[in-house]
Amino acid sequence: MDPAGSKPKYDVKKAERELYAPGRTFTLVEVPTQQFLAVDGHGNPNTSPEYAAALEALYSVGYTLKFSVRRRTGQDAVVGPLEGLWRADNPEVFVQGNKDSWDWTMLISQPEWISQEMAAEAAAEVRVKKGPDTGKIRWLELEEGLSVQVLHVGSYDDEAPVLARLHHEFMPSNQLDFNGDHHEIYLSDPRRTAPEKLKTILRQPVRRK
Repeated sequence: MDPAGSKPKYDVKKAERELYAPGRTFTLVEVPTQQFLAVDGHGNPNTSPEYAAALEALYSVGYTLKFSVRRRTGQDAVVGPLEGLWRADNPEVFVQGNKDSWDWTMLISQPEWISQEMAAEAAAEVRVKKGPDTGKIRWLELEEGLSVQVLHVGSYDDEAPVLARLHHEFMPSNQLDFNGDHHEIYLSDPRRTAPEKLKTILRQPVRRK
């Protein structure tokens, strides 16, 4: 018997509202340790076949994991929004928009009752069914701690001025320094949302100088 529905459906955007529903001004938040399905890559997400393949594998494992756990335990969850960690030797590349030099880790958050072993089983199930290559999917526990975040509404290509204000105005004036990868959380589906209406959380882990 499928016990789904016996427990409330978990939605990380509601459970961690402070982290997933920011305003449009820079705000300091304390981000607890979170766990994710993750896949790493390099290059421009708009043109890289590696990026498209990574997302296909990530979502395939994410949905397989959701349904297998629901069947087994009755615990159900909304598949979390796509998130991304972006890194480069010089953070200024994010302001300049030089996407070819970016390294990235794409993420989907997982509830606390999901284990690394469950995720590995779901990845294996996708492979058995001859789905996308899940060999690069890994488990990531991320502790960002003190972070600055803001909601950006608009095209991804219009993020640069917001990041420039963050890097050159808000952080220096508040005696803050970089302490982790630039983090983005994609609240809108770009396939169904006009560029000027896209909602993206921009987050930067920081430490006090």
